Amino acid sequence: MNPSDTGYQSRRAFLKRSAALGIAGSAMPFVTSLAAIGEAAAAVTTDYKALVCVFLYGGNDYANTLPPYDQASYTLYQAARSNIALARTALDATVLTPLTALAGGRQYALAPTLAPLLPIFNAGKMAVALNVGSLVQPTTKAQYTAASVPLPPKLFSHNDQQSFWQASNPEGATSGWGGRIGDLFQSGNGSSTLTCINATGNAVFLTGKTAIQYSVGTGGPIALLGNGSSVFGSTTAASTLRTLMTAGQANIFQNEHARVSKRALDTYAQVNTALAGAPAASFPLFPTPNSLADQLKIVARLISVSSELGARRQVFFVSLGGWDMHDALATGHPTQTGLLANAMKAFYDTTKALGVADKVTTFTASDFGRTLQSNDDGSDHGWGSMHFVMGDAVRGQRFYGTPPAVGNNTPDDVGQGRLLPTMAVDQYASTLANWFGVSAGDMPTVLPNIGNYNASTWNLGFV
Repeated sequence: MNPSDTGYQSRRAFLKRSAALGIAGSAMPFVTSLAAIGEAAAAVTTDYKALVCVFLYGGNDYANTLPPYDQASYTLYQAARSNIALARTALDATVLTPLTALAGGRQYALAPTLAPLLPIFNAGKMAVALNVGSLVQPTTKAQYTAASVPLPPKLFSHNDQQSFWQASNPEGATSGWGGRIGDLFQSGNGSSTLTCINATGNAVFLTGKTAIQYSVGTGGPIALLGNGSSVFGSTTAASTLRTLMTAGQANIFQNEHARVSKRALDTYAQVNTALAGAPAASFPLFPTPNSLADQLKIVARLISVSSELGARRQVFFVSLGGWDMHDALATGHPTQTGLLANAMKAFYDTTKALGVADKVTTFTASDFGRTLQSNDDGSDHGWGSMHFVMGDAVRGQRFYGTPPAVGNNTPDDVGQGRLLPTMAVDQYASTLANWFGVSAGDMPTVLPNIGNYNASTWNLGFV
């Protein structure tokens, strides 16, 4: 990057300010970190863009999400899955026809209950990423077997692989790649607090080095102390409590607590006021009961008032649990994929109604895929999986990545049909980050392992 570039100068200024804060003493890293919130550098942006991560907790079963349809592959799929394979005739209506046919006559279909997503794919607004998973560097099966290259620690462990997906580090990671993207763009927003927004609780994905994640409920912002006007029936008590909570203090920790409390109260008021003016007519599309749809609805509402909030770049996180199906997969998985499809379809249609479908890119993620080989009436923890990317900026009706061979002990799996990923999470993420506006120079800050991959593969072109 040229030292005369605005992005370079803003980053340099941030580093200088951070260093200046740090000389206050090594005993103050917590305080100086909080004091730096909102100071992270950002490329100058005038448009609006949002990334929306849909995380499927538990490890989604790739083979019944995107089952093979060509006869040769389907026969191998059915043989490996015995009583949990989807019937081929049930897939006839959801066969995916890409703009460019896959090599070798390979074909895939969506699970029948994912049918609501088929029109989006056919319209060129959804793409399929094949065999995505956590890696440290490109890895062959021979290297995996010989343990000759570094691998993600504690493979097949839920907590660690959730963390590695979200943060490029195992459980205990302190920042995620969504939050590190937020670090770069938060100072370009009217309120840095509204850069990374979590509608499902808390996730390392949205925690940055300086960016913080702002949690919202499905009904709107979460009020501090209920944001009530009285305490035990007394408005005076409520006012006094707020004053005590937000007044400056001599003690640095008390003062920081007061500052954070004031920020929470101010942000609540700001978001609540903006949402009150959201175009209610644009939000009747979301199905109920559907917890994922509820989360995506509040995301859509927040996007609809992004200009009122002064937001130009936002990263959102929503999730749906219940994907860890060691048994009852044949009945449980269709329910889950139905919830996913209906929620994503409603969200896409809402972004169209709001006129922002080209500014919002939604993508799926999960702990890992699962085994192709059935475990009685379920599947076990796996590795690589299939994922969807959706939005009008997406170069859709296409497959990205290499279709893995179907079967056990193929060159593409490490046992029982556990796919060895051929598309790293880092490459998947860097493609999304590139669209968002992250420069090649900043990509290693967001994705610390991306330097292990050829730079030509940092942008896979699906968005």
